[in-house]
Amino acid sequence: MVNRSQPASPGSQPSSPTPPLAPLRARRGIPAALPALREAKGGLLVLALVVGAGAGLGAIAFRWLIETFTGLLSGHADYADAGHAANPHVPWLGHWFVLFAPVLAGLAYGPLVQRFAREARGHGVPEVMYAVARKGGVIAPQVAVVKSLASALCIGGGGSVGREGPIVQIGSALGSTLGRVSKVTEDRMRILVAGGAAGGIAATFNAPLAGVFFSMELILRAFTAEAFGMVVLASVTSSVIGRAAFGNTPFLQLPPFTVHHLSEYLLFALLGVIAGAVGVAFTRILYWIEDACDFAWRWPEWARPAVGGLLLGALLLVLPQMYGVGYPVLENAIEGRYVIGFLILLLVAKIVATSLTIGIGGSGGVFAPSLFIGTMLGAAYGAAAHHLAPGITGPVGAYGLIGMGAVFAGAARAPITAVIIMFELTGEYSIILPLMTAIVLATGVSRALTGDTIYSLKLRRRGIDLDETPPGAPLAGITTGTVMNPVPTPLTATTPLDEAAEALARAPHGVLPVLDTGGTYLGTATARSVAETMAYGTCDATTVAAIAHLPKTVTAATPLPETLDALATAEGTGLPVLDESRTRLLGWVTHEAALTALHHGPAATPQPV
Repeated sequence: MVNRSQPASPGSQPSSPTPPLAPLRARRGIPAALPALREAKGGLLVLALVVGAGAGLGAIAFRWLIETFTGLLSGHADYADAGHAANPHVPWLGHWFVLFAPVLAGLAYGPLVQRFAREARGHGVPEVMYAVARKGGVIAPQVAVVKSLASALCIGGGGSVGREGPIVQIGSALGSTLGRVSKVTEDRMRILVAGGAAGGIAATFNAPLAGVFFSMELILRAFTAEAFGMVVLASVTSSVIGRAAFGNTPFLQLPPFTVHHLSEYLLFALLGVIAGAVGVAFTRILYWIEDACDFAWRWPEWARPAVGGLLLGALLLVLPQMYGVGYPVLENAIEGRYVIGFLILLLVAKIVATSLTIGIGGSGGVFAPSLFIGTMLGAAYGAAAHHLAPGITGPVGAYGLIGMGAVFAGAARAPITAVIIMFELTGEYSIILPLMTAIVLATGVSRALTGDTIYSLKLRRRGIDLDETPPGAPLAGITTGTVMNPVPTPLTATTPLDEAAEALARAPHGVLPVLDTGGTYLGTATARSVAETMAYGTCDATTVAAIAHLPKTVTAATPLPETLDALATAEGTGLPVLDESRTRLLGWVTHEAALTALHHGPAATPQPV
């Protein structure tokens, strides 16, 4: 007889119905700690810290690559401010070396991008936006390496683009890779991707707040407490690492600035209007030139950056200030070292140079070029205003910085990011009110002129609208009219509250529409609003018209996903469906009707209310 209560002998192995988790994870190549992080309550916090640290280190490595390739291909730390100097590595070429620097860079990064990561071509941010909105935050891990090398070569070889787009894509790829390895859920994957983007911006520009709002406004395009907290953690971590490497000084130095007269705000407002139009023009010209390059090119894509580099080199031969990002030129403009005519020339040349760099297949961002363009516009505007109204006009540099933020807001339509990043780049609060005035107006002008931003237009040209439900989604193509129920018995505007309370008590959804005597829709009344009014108000003299409110309007043609958003914020559990004039009731829609459509399809017959 076997005693089952005795412990097993040292040489025996206890039987188990399921294998231990750790060996299974090891066989699958998953470190045991990562699923623990994923499942633990504070696991996302740890992952956000890791993403922030990775983005900070990635920013350091990326800037080192840019400096290395710039020194190798131009012989200077930043050739944009070197005039027509020769490259000391090839002094016999004189200043003509700039004709060949983009070609050599293109020969290196063209095949690299074509072979390993084609999404590394261009300015990067739209690809991250698309990955978050449509692919659950999944970004190929090799993008970080390819984007780093390609963008550093492009900028080092004279490409007139910025480094923020690449670092956003690099940080996002790091966040996505960590999320895939740890097998987090889709919503957390998106947060890690946004944290990587925020960390890249924070470390590159010493701007942790701007990194956070850049990710929230442009990458996630939504706000939740959890996402905000995790993105902040990643941004702060990356910023600490960046400051340890690059120092803790403002990116730009603002000259002493005060608003001398209230009428100067009219000048700031006009600058904002002009900057908004310039931001839209930059967007349009960028894609026009890209289309022209696509139309003209008939050979292998890997050779396009090298051949097109000859055109870019010719432009750099005339205006070496277009070489690379061009921060020294930007600082010279803020300090008032250029005349108005030259500032306008630099503005136009930067638009052309950046568009050409992207059009020939270069890799780099458009954020820094938009700052450059805005600085030239603002400095030229400020210099002109100073000549016309010297008594009320502040320093030229202040107008340059205001124009910088306003053009970016006009191009990207991210006003919060624009305000925050300009404050962090300068460390000066005195410019905030004029800056906010110009940025808000630039954003409004941009919205009035076009429905796209410099980032979203790239996706729309590929048939992708991030504001629409993707074609493969379960509710794609379903309108509210196909799932609406019959209209419940409405309340009239003159119905006393006690009668309305009885009707609402019988209503299955706790809400009823309110109509006037002519049948025109006035709003809805809920059981809660009636009960509160009867409890605290003078119910004997009050009719239902006094408590009717207007929820978000839904028509029969409204896509069902939009209706679900309206239902999520509505009181009660139903909404009226109106005609196109929004005055007559056509039906009633509920959460149940939407779920029925999701389960059975739009052909399912809705049940009467």
